[in-house]
Amino acid sequence: MQSQEDVRGGLRHLINLQGLSRQTLTSILDRAEIFRRLPGQPTYSGQELRGVTIANLFFEPSTRTRASFELAALRLGAQVVNLDLQSSSRVKGESILDTLFTLEAMNTDIFVIRDSEPGVPEYLINHVAPHVSVISAGEAHLSHPTQGLLDMLTIRTHKRHFAGLKVAIVGDLRHSRVARSAAQALATLGTTDVRLVAPEPLLPDEDFPGSQRFTRIEAGIAGADVVMMLRIQKERMKKSTSLDDAAYFRDFGLTEARLTLASPSVLVMHPGPMNRGVEIASEVADGPHSVIREQVNNGVAVRMAVLAIIANTLAQQRRAL
Repeated sequence: MQSQEDVRGGLRHLINLQGLSRQTLTSILDRAEIFRRLPGQPTYSGQELRGVTIANLFFEPSTRTRASFELAALRLGAQVVNLDLQSSSRVKGESILDTLFTLEAMNTDIFVIRDSEPGVPEYLINHVAPHVSVISAGEAHLSHPTQGLLDMLTIRTHKRHFAGLKVAIVGDLRHSRVARSAAQALATLGTTDVRLVAPEPLLPDEDFPGSQRFTRIEAGIAGADVVMMLRIQKERMKKSTSLDDAAYFRDFGLTEARLTLASPSVLVMHPGPMNRGVEIASEVADGPHSVIREQVNNGVAVRMAVLAIIANTLAQQRRAL
């Protein structure tokens, strides 16, 4: 894969977390701390992206990621254009590369892309102009780097460190780009006890770094410091695959009773959207251990940090020309 960093080591693209150093991840989290605002506080308003044009290209449905990227860009002073499949010429048969070239010709600097096809972000970084950057907002089932980063920011805020943590990732791991990015980030930041918890058909084919597998939720979350629940992604399953929601909740849903098996100070996380009563009980989702809404809040700060860091790399490139 083409490097996500420029020749000076600055972050130019962000399409996955694999291969990025602990120093790079930590610097993004540190920058996000500066931008982070609690609900009810005045939002950050800056000009770090003044003169920068960002195109959000979302060819899969999204609420949290799309809204937070738009808010992140606007709060840093950028100009923003939003496109989805139905409002772009892709619905008329235009290739994604021609869409990119069209927007490049309008002086777009950064493309934020979500697509259901694997390989699209890497394909684009191999074709963009030298002064243009690409950020993945979710690639098929493979990667969701900013979600992984916001999850790390949430964990770090409460636990302050990653070494020694016991993290259980529970649910549809086979189809989860969130789980893959989280596992990559946790390994880079020093977590060595990552539990993949799912019924056998929903465990991934590949190995996640530093992980062990469980097919019983009770065993997987025992003593866990963090329990990260995942949505059942029926849209990515074969049509022949049947999954009974009630049976899944009975066997793998996170209930108050099951949560008592985890650490007394456990964090409960979920990337959303949640299927209440399928992967998580409402009492847990809204309970005292839940940091789910905090994750959403952190998403804006992390995306502000990524945009600011990448825009700075582009500015340095221009000054070097």
